[in-house]
Amino acid sequence: MTGQRKLKYAIVGAGMAGILAAIRLKERGEDFTVFEKADRIGGTWRENRYPGLTCDVPAHAYTYSFEPYPDWRAYYATGAEIQAYFEMVVAKYGIGPSIRFNSEVTALDWDEGRAKWTLAHRNGERDEFDVVIAASGVLHHPKLPDIEGLESFAGAAFHTARWDDMAPIDGARVGLIGSGSTGIQIVTAINKKVERLVHFQRSPQWVMPVPYFRYSEEERAAFRQNPALIDAIRFSDEYLGNVRRFTDAITDVDGPQMKVIEDVCRDHFENSIRDPELKEKLRPNYRAACKRLIYSWCYYEEVQHAAVHVETGRIARIEPKGVRMADGTLHELDTLILATGFHADRFIRPAGVTGRGGLTLDAFWEQRPTAHYAVTLPDFPNFFMLNGPTGPVGNFSLIDIAERQWGYVDQLIDILRSGEAVAVAPTAAAHAGYEERRIAAAKKTIFGSGCQSWYLDATGVPASWPWSYDAFVEAMARPDFTDYALTASVDA
Repeated sequence: MTGQRKLKYAIVGAGMAGILAAIRLKERGEDFTVFEKADRIGGTWRENRYPGLTCDVPAHAYTYSFEPYPDWRAYYATGAEIQAYFEMVVAKYGIGPSIRFNSEVTALDWDEGRAKWTLAHRNGERDEFDVVIAASGVLHHPKLPDIEGLESFAGAAFHTARWDDMAPIDGARVGLIGSGSTGIQIVTAINKKVERLVHFQRSPQWVMPVPYFRYSEEERAAFRQNPALIDAIRFSDEYLGNVRRFTDAITDVDGPQMKVIEDVCRDHFENSIRDPELKEKLRPNYRAACKRLIYSWCYYEEVQHAAVHVETGRIARIEPKGVRMADGTLHELDTLILATGFHADRFIRPAGVTGRGGLTLDAFWEQRPTAHYAVTLPDFPNFFMLNGPTGPVGNFSLIDIAERQWGYVDQLIDILRSGEAVAVAPTAAAHAGYEERRIAAAKKTIFGSGCQSWYLDATGVPASWPWSYDAFVEAMARPDFTDYALTASVDA
């Protein structure tokens, strides 16, 4: 780094993306600190520990490209395995000493005159940084249902991201509100343990059948001896080919790839549910992939277990003994599990972020969370997001997304390292053009085809990347530097 300007970096969050940023900066010999609100690393894999938790990206594709892992026990990894993988990576790359735990960031303020960010965290300390990497993730603020009497329930009641290990499950009467990926995974994990499981379904889901198998010790040994076998899975048509076909499908809603997805999901549904009454309860009334597709190898089989009751009626209120339905039925319960998702529009908030001219992030995001190519924001110089708003969340591996975004970010930081500028941010005009194109394209994707989902922003526009996988790869390969304004010096 001879002749280069030394920078000081703050990384917000020690989940998957924050760990990635820390490793890359450490490799360059940079001065960085990771601020983590919890007492250990892991992000979503730390906070979510519910039964049945499994990543729906094949395990060998959900690893850093530079750190393949031969010892996954199955084609899809459990949450506990993934958490252990990240802990191993942190130890191997020696970034633990750079992480400040129990240090929730509360404020970030840009000083235009000095081209510095002032960071404050929960314990009252403040420090200055040249660059901020916001790696706080998407799904980490639990969303509780607005149901009358929730606080009155006499048994254990908790959100899935705040799992209560002491709550009765085995032999108990359990209620489960929510039928997204989390709710469905929990059904498959506890249905044979409970006395009765009442699954309160807010809307049925389309389920994409996927393969599942465990790796033998011989196979894991082969992965250790020959990493090319891992690459063969990462770049296989079964995974990467499906990623490309899926992103082609969601952007061409009447094209051949979407027809294949709909046909597979419909055939799987029609051929899997035996009971006619249950089949009608589970039949979606919207197109496949309008909501995030459920990937499961066993849900339709497990939901038909005798202990499971799928309840599609309207909940009137929660009472001390259980859940009262609008028709007067009372489901008496020992435990109530809330699989009701997250506030997907928060990102780094509730930290207060203030950029140029006193512009706050809350004000900038008043209509919808947005970032230029999901990475940068006008009037927030030297502020870079990994897995930020308008990124391809739900389309393919978040690790792949974050690694490609880091390649984009690193090229912008090179402008600061070289001394060519002390601050870099996209122009308002460039970002407005990007958003205009993105919104127009997003409305035409399958996510905008008429159902309600967490993909939609407050105005009903899909908040995700609306183009293909290859378009994202191309966009991240090199920033369009004409989109960016540079501040040459603090005196400029």
